[in-house]
Amino acid sequence: MQVVISGIGTAVPAHHFEQQEAGEVAAQFCSATSEQAHMLSVLYRMSGVKTRGSVILNRADGPLTDRQTFFPPLTTESPNGPTTEARLLRFAEAAGPLAMTASKQALERSGVCEKSITHLITVTCSGFVAPGFDFTLINELPLRPNVARTQVGFMGCHAALNAIRVARAFVAADPRAIVLVCCVELCSLHYQYGWDPEQIVANSLFADGSAACVVQAGSSSSTSPDGTSQQNRATSLTRIIDSGSMVLPDSADAMTWRVGNHGFRMTLSSRVPGLLTLHLRAWMTEWLATNGLTPEEIVTWAVHPGGPRILNAFTEAMSITPEALKVSREIMQTHGNMSSPTVLFVLDRLRQQGAGGPCVAIGFGPGLVAEATLIQ
Repeated sequence: MQVVISGIGTAVPAHHFEQQEAGEVAAQFCSATSEQAHMLSVLYRMSGVKTRGSVILNRADGPLTDRQTFFPPLTTESPNGPTTEARLLRFAEAAGPLAMTASKQALERSGVCEKSITHLITVTCSGFVAPGFDFTLINELPLRPNVARTQVGFMGCHAALNAIRVARAFVAADPRAIVLVCCVELCSLHYQYGWDPEQIVANSLFADGSAACVVQAGSSSSTSPDGTSQQNRATSLTRIIDSGSMVLPDSADAMTWRVGNHGFRMTLSSRVPGLLTLHLRAWMTEWLATNGLTPEEIVTWAVHPGGPRILNAFTEAMSITPEALKVSREIMQTHGNMSSPTVLFVLDRLRQQGAGGPCVAIGFGPGLVAEATLIQ
């Protein structure tokens, strides 16, 4: 039996900001000297990002500082910004609408009706509330009230691939299962004040977005297992072949994501690119061999764009050209790093372009852990 990704949907906030202006504003929140302000300007310019979406923006036009009221100016009375409670309240308000948009698109593209969904997997690491956006999807899509729910939480940028692994297992266990996976991350809510190099890098890269996909049993006919039409389905990169996971050696402190009193705080060590260069190819070679493949036989790479240095390290480790990650860089440029939804944005773009298989979708998260999915 084949298990396929029959449709992918994506969504971003209504408003976005330009990276150049974000760098100028960052100087007001994070720098104490003109030298630090200059370093911020250089960092933002070299980030590989041009625009990013954020749910904190109230309108499309005008100076960036006037387009939001969520983050107050840096003062001695307010040196850290909103509390974690305030940030999670905003998450509760904003996550549902993005999840709805992405999920509706995924269902439409898959040709599956809402009431046919048997399992719902929600994914997030940037906000928690119960009931959460899973209830928004159940009540407003709407899904059946007896849909089986699963939450993949706090697994970071590769979590969509963890969710796809779970979805594939559900379908393999019961071919009648049709699974909706929905990722929502509102990373801009966790903007950190002050001069902390690791937090500043995160500030310069992360953004907001949602992506969803439908996973179900494949069929050679023109109808899905629930009898609905497959005419809108992608014809490339649909069949899930295998999943792989690797905790890189000596990497426990290389990437972390912890709850603080003023938002969630990320540490992103400068060792991450070196760890990928050192360990990635050996594991990838071993894992692909279990499927009768070599790295050289991979036609398409759907790599999560964690940042320019991570993409550069990936090309070096896997001995591929920068052109092989063109779509990853395009998504990073126009949307930034949206954490878990981002790899689905990349995969969706590749499918739209008719990219061929075999394809490896891969992301890296706290640990440091590599998660991969082999798709044909």
